[in-house]
Amino acid sequence: MRVHHLNCISTCPLGGRLMDGRSRPMVARGHLACHCLLVETADGLVMVDTGLGLRDVAHPRTRLSAFFLALLRPEFREEMTAVRQVERLGFQASDVRHILLSHLDFDHAGGLDDFPRATVHMLGIEREHAEAQRSWLDRQRFRPQQWGSRERWRTYRRSGGEAWMGFDGVCALDGVAPELLLVPLPGHTHGHAGIAVDTGSGWKLLAADAYFHEHEMNLAPRCPPGLRFYQWMMELDRDARLRNQERLRALRAGDAGVTVFCSHDIAEFERLSGRAAQLPAEAFVS
Repeated sequence: MRVHHLNCISTCPLGGRLMDGRSRPMVARGHLACHCLLVETADGLVMVDTGLGLRDVAHPRTRLSAFFLALLRPEFREEMTAVRQVERLGFQASDVRHILLSHLDFDHAGGLDDFPRATVHMLGIEREHAEAQRSWLDRQRFRPQQWGSRERWRTYRRSGGEAWMGFDGVCALDGVAPELLLVPLPGHTHGHAGIAVDTGSGWKLLAADAYFHEHEMNLAPRCPPGLRFYQWMMELDRDARLRNQERLRALRAGDAGVTVFCSHDIAEFERLSGRAAQLPAEAFVS
């Protein structure tokens, strides 16, 4: 099973190295990835998250909130959208038959409309909470303008699934290769999930926004202070988020053959993809 690592439009938050731990000077903007996966299966292509999409690039002010546009200032480059990178790899948008979505935040769901034949899989509680739009922050982060694909959404319960690597309620997905699993990791949002991929030579787990910086997975965890504040601002269940970080930390420290990585850490993306985060995919990356 082939797995391609795609950075589907970086964001550049205020705060420099207070946000990413590496940008200088501190008054500069930081640099965060939007780490997505394209998985080649025997039954067709599967996207794992979509980043920001073509319509976000073309019309950001009608698609995204002014608050997050100012705070994160995404690098709107069409060639970095998921669909354009899929095409660079020799495929067509219609070849993507399934999208596994970690959660409905705007920077993960923006490219859904670029894959018109794909069934979108997510936890049911994520859809319910995002559509409810209960708070001001919910209305900034969950953008119905990006959801033209709603008739193709397939949802799953957060409980009742199988156990996997110590995580409960893991969902096998209708019509999707059994090597891909939806792993509930609530906290950042109520229906937040990771996606596990059995590559045949070990598991990859995209933990999405369960954590934001690779050093949070250290046995003595640490995180740039601005990024720590951002996670606090965005979390919907702090206890669940911290508990899942502990579980991920233990998984990463163990000998289970699982490569754990998040959506936004540049160093993790570049290590796994083998290229700079500013470059679109062009060749197979295992």
